[in-house]
Amino acid sequence: MSRPERDDRPPTAAVLGSLVAGSVASLAAALADPLGGAVVGLAAVALLAGSLRRAHRLLSWGVGVGVVGLVVAGYRGGAVEPLLAAGVGLALAWDLADHGITLGRQVGREARTRRNVAVHAGTNLLAGGLSVAVVYGTYLTAAGNQPIAALALLLFGAVALASALR
Repeated sequence: MSRPERDDRPPTAAVLGSLVAGSVASLAAALADPLGGAVVGLAAVALLAGSLRRAHRLLSWGVGVGVVGLVVAGYRGGAVEPLLAAGVGLALAWDLADHGITLGRQVGREARTRRNVAVHAGTNLLAGGLSVAVVYGTYLTAAGNQPIAALALLLFGAVALASALR
């Protein structure tokens, strides 16, 4: 009697979590600037496709497009608060998609992974929230409503957030 082959697709919880986080990132970026929001929306679609196709490279390209969308929204004068929320949402969407691919490869889709995905998402959301608090506090203290300074601080925040997630 042969055992059926394991389904190595990402768990549904990770795919849906990534989709929700990507949608939140897109909506937040659209509140800051419609063009930037549209670019972040394309990134969310690319992250979903990368997750479903189990393609880490597509995830990397997707998050890169999302960062470009955030930069476009910041350059065009988008408000800082929705851009920070969009940055956290984008990072969370990418991380959940990447984590889902790894989980699918290691334990399969049938394994009970909801708790693992929820803890992973919650921990990363907490790290993102703390990073946003630090970046936003620094922005309020030092920026003085200067758009170039805001963009520089947002980029610094993105680097800090990426470091915290890894």
